[in-house]
Amino acid sequence: MLYFQVVILAATVMLVYYCEFTDTFSPAEQGFICRDPTLTKPDPGPEQDSRIQPVILYSVVGGLPVVLISGVELVIFLLHYNSNNLYDQEKVVVMGDCCYVNPMVRRTFRFLGVYVFGLFTTDIFVNAGQFITGSLAPHFLSVCQPNYTALGCQDTTHFVSQSDACTGDPEDIMRARKTFPSKEAALSLYTAVYLAMYVMSCVGSKGGRLTGPLLSLSLVSLAVLTGVNRVAEYRNHWSDVIAGQTIGGAIAVFLVVFVVQYFKKRPVISRSSSDTGTANTDEASPQINHTMGTSDQYIVTQSPGSFTEVT
Repeated sequence: MLYFQVVILAATVMLVYYCEFTDTFSPAEQGFICRDPTLTKPDPGPEQDSRIQPVILYSVVGGLPVVLISGVELVIFLLHYNSNNLYDQEKVVVMGDCCYVNPMVRRTFRFLGVYVFGLFTTDIFVNAGQFITGSLAPHFLSVCQPNYTALGCQDTTHFVSQSDACTGDPEDIMRARKTFPSKEAALSLYTAVYLAMYVMSCVGSKGGRLTGPLLSLSLVSLAVLTGVNRVAEYRNHWSDVIAGQTIGGAIAVFLVVFVVQYFKKRPVISRSSSDTGTANTDEASPQINHTMGTSDQYIVTQSPGSFTEVT
């Protein structure tokens, strides 16, 4: 099963590569109406000139989940084990006859693996929508620079469908044809919703009544502001942002509910060490008898989401 999952993830990565870094796929070339007011906004310039630059967005999307999930899992691991005996006992999961994986590492990689898969899936859905629709950006006519006289645009309602109607920079024109749905809005909200649901399930009210909700709402708010910024800079229409956020949010909810549904059974961060070991979860470690010897292990049973204690 693990190898099958690796193959699926590798295929997803390859598809993202072909969509992002090659010209294998190209967006549909839609026509436009002469002097369409919805397409005549000023050119905002390259993405690097945006208030939320791609390097910042992708650094947060790629780095924040690693830091947040790893940190929360480490805190949970420490709170659910006696810190004095943390390295005295062999707290591992036996996988077959050869692999010994710490349960904290196992959970962390599982959550991050699902996140990465969803991130690439969101990117594929967004690229597919952009290639199929070829929707035009609000600044399309500013970069297209059509020759209205040659196109016979004396009538402002005249529809231009010629593929060679534009005289501007081909790269800018191509970028202005890939706007629906908004990729930045989709990726940012996917990350925010996934992490928000993770935080609420793992931290909840045990870390303080407002800690989990405040962190979750902050993440979602920043993602929403990312979409608002795209509209304010005339890089996307409102419909582009809403569609992107819908795709990202839907994929995040689907993965959390149906793929990592044991979030709701995860151990939560306790206020004190006396609360540890009380969570009932498929992934939670069983309570440890402090009189056990150093040779004690945890062996995975036939139930994929749990492991039992043996001596």
